[in-house]
Amino acid sequence: MGLREKIPGRLDDPKDLLENGREAWRLFAILSEFVEGIERLAPVRPAVSVFGSARLPADHRYCQLAEEIGRALSEAGFAVITGGGPGVMEAANRGAFFGPSPSVGLNIQLPHEQHANPYQDVSQTFRHFFARKYMFVRFASAYVVLPGGFGTLDELLEVMTLIQTGKSRRIPVVLVVKEFWRGLLGWLQERVVGEELAAAEDLKIVEVVDEPEEVVATIFRYYERRGFELSESERQLLWNL
Repeated sequence: MGLREKIPGRLDDPKDLLENGREAWRLFAILSEFVEGIERLAPVRPAVSVFGSARLPADHRYCQLAEEIGRALSEAGFAVITGGGPGVMEAANRGAFFGPSPSVGLNIQLPHEQHANPYQDVSQTFRHFFARKYMFVRFASAYVVLPGGFGTLDELLEVMTLIQTGKSRRIPVVLVVKEFWRGLLGWLQERVVGEELAAAEDLKIVEVVDEPEEVVATIFRYYERRGFELSESERQLLWNL
């Protein structure tokens, strides 16, 4: 093999050139998701991102609780942002939709399970999880996490990691239904903190409550000491998220 054939990145095959062009256009599509999402969500602050299972029926107690929380947040002046799908997400959107503040759905294209619920004043659909997840953090004044599966746990652990590492500003992270979260928090305390894989202080990122009014009170208790206006350092964190 000659030297020319060993040069990395050399594209002599038309198929390689075509694939490289497709990848470039894919990057433009990703960029457009960020731009459009930021433009759509910028006017809705302050907002609270609410997470929970997509698989539960509307009459499930977790969904009923989510609807009460969505309505309470809306009446307290918060836009409510969810993943835009069914289950707990739909319930939280429904509660906010019939309140005075905006109900926002950040929908995702999936091969199964996800479909946009009808209770959205602002609806934005994403193809890429990472662009969608950025919006949840970028525009949230708080996270409210109800019982859910892998996607819910992914969102929870990601925001905890961002706060722990200083890549995101500190915001209230409120877990709802103490009974559901007790096992996970106990394991984190016993195994992760106990084996010095995280600091005990890191678990203070989250608070656990049961009632809708406790959710709102927890968020206001945090902001009454400092207000909702971002500091300059927080603005820089969000720019570099």
